Amino acid sequence: MGTFFSSDQKDHVLTVTLNKPEQHNVLNPKEMAVLTDHLQEQAKNDDIRVGILTAKGKSFCAGADLGELKDYNFSANPLEILSNRIESLPFPVICKLNGGVYGGGTDLALACDFRIGTTAMKCFIPPAKIGIHYHASGMARAVSRLGLGPSKRLFLALETMRGSELKEIGFLDYLAGDADELEQKTLALTADLLALAPLSLRGMKATFNDIARSAFDADAAVQRQMKCLESDDFAEGRAALAEKRAAKFTGG
Repeated sequence: MGTFFSSDQKDHVLTVTLNKPEQHNVLNPKEMAVLTDHLQEQAKNDDIRVGILTAKGKSFCAGADLGELKDYNFSANPLEILSNRIESLPFPVICKLNGGVYGGGTDLALACDFRIGTTAMKCFIPPAKIGIHYHASGMARAVSRLGLGPSKRLFLALETMRGSELKEIGFLDYLAGDADELEQKTLALTADLLALAPLSLRGMKATFNDIARSAFDADAAVQRQMKCLESDDFAEGRAALAEKRAAKFTGG
């Protein structure tokens, strides 16, 4: 693990926190590769049911370190690889937007399953202002999440959007008034997800992501359905429903 981020697992929750506040949590290619490898390992941990991606400081992430762009291998873009790794994590991931999100940082956020931000935060995507082309998979992800119109407003018209408008276009799923409410809403959503059946969440997340990428595999979706129907958690869910109590899911 690098000093530019911390990672903590507690009570089935993995929290990854970017820790370069003085640089608005920009990431260079080496750092992106280290974080990608770390998340790759966490993806194998069946004990994790929910992930939280956040940061320290006034900004969530300003994307790639522009001074390092000359070192990029664009046939294997490290930012693209990191965002794809976040999206493909098997458990649901909440992006807790502690501050502004800029450039490639928006792709890290959109790769998460849920985004919570504050009214004061802002989003700005500047590639056209500095003469570069945003990575195509990130643009596809933006269109999938936000639609073509809002994506063009952010990428082509270079609009700066704040919390309320980001909520309106679907960038934010939940809007908080301040940092305290941001923490409360994150904890509440985490608790809601932890109360649900892990296999169901993992299976449906994978199917939703396939649909969003126009890569829907009906056979794979049926296999996920059958895995849930054959699980101990399905038996527990039925028993809890019959007994009018909260289910206690184990992920098995």
